[in-house]
Amino acid sequence: MKITAAVSRESRTVPELEHVDLEEPRPDEVLVRIVATGICHTDINAHNGHGPPVPRPIVLGHEGAGVVEAVGAGVTRLAPGDHVVLSGNSCGVCPRCLDARPTYCREAMRVAFGGARLDGSSPITQDGDRVAAVFFGQSSFATYALAPARSAVFLPKDVPLHLMGPLGCGVITGAGSVLEAFRLRPGQSIAVFGTGGVGLAAVTAARLAGARRIVAVDINEPRLDLARELGATDTVLGGAGADQALRDIAPDGFDFAFVTADVPSVYATATTCLGVEGTLGYVVAPAGEWVPDTGFLLAGGRRLQGIIGGSANPHALIPQLVDHWRAGRFPFDRMIEEFPFSDFARAWTETGSGRVIKAVLRMPET
Repeated sequence: MKITAAVSRESRTVPELEHVDLEEPRPDEVLVRIVATGICHTDINAHNGHGPPVPRPIVLGHEGAGVVEAVGAGVTRLAPGDHVVLSGNSCGVCPRCLDARPTYCREAMRVAFGGARLDGSSPITQDGDRVAAVFFGQSSFATYALAPARSAVFLPKDVPLHLMGPLGCGVITGAGSVLEAFRLRPGQSIAVFGTGGVGLAAVTAARLAGARRIVAVDINEPRLDLARELGATDTVLGGAGADQALRDIAPDGFDFAFVTADVPSVYATATTCLGVEGTLGYVVAPAGEWVPDTGFLLAGGRRLQGIIGGSANPHALIPQLVDHWRAGRFPFDRMIEEFPFSDFARAWTETGSGRVIKAVLRMPET
């Protein structure tokens, strides 16, 4: 079928909308009409050649939500007309997948960034030429996407699909890190470094979990204002005075520090603000050399914890987050700004500049 997709090519500063061809679903796949999809900084990094390499040309996008249009012959859990949010891909058969921990799938890097199914095929072509796809199992910068049925999370039909896409990556990464990876308990404390979509989701989840002290740290003051509205008890302006400000707030240190930025100095500050047996969790690697103070860590039983996808099972956590959102306890939509798909370049640019926290692209009505 003919679809419209934002295609990332080597020569472009921004992916551009093109007409491409999409295959029919294979037995384990679903065809989803994308209603809306979020832009994540992982998409921007992939296009710009930062992080794991991706083949070109490629259709990016991995925060899609939409309506199932068709299902493969082996799909029994979903049916045409179902509403879904698409999460990350996984192999489905390795020990981590079988333990309902798909973010740590042994094939995670290949199925996320390889630009193809595990058998090496891509479902997208253009004039007979291959276009890489299946980015994070979806390539949702498109009017339609094919996805493995196991990565499509069912949603009730009264939930507004145009808001739900970010639950598949940015929101579940931030919220899952607090609720699943850290398992933060009522009365504990956390410092969140970076108040983009992932960091603000972590702040909101920490309030939901009953944290006593929630400190947001950033160099962007308007975002710190929003962090307070979403649950931060304190805010700290990043920079030279941040270390002392954090010590003033929590002289004995924090139970958790959560880093969403890639600046090495932020990692150092996050480490030194930990209390005894505190945990530093991070979702991106530092962009430059950073050597942890292992003496400080070991002396107090402190831990470093890498986190992928919030360590969450999307089929379990996303419905819970939707229920909390319905009840007004998890207003992640406060960080969303919507753009028509035709205005892709502006949404992309304003996300990259930091003016927009979470851009969501809405597809044309059908």
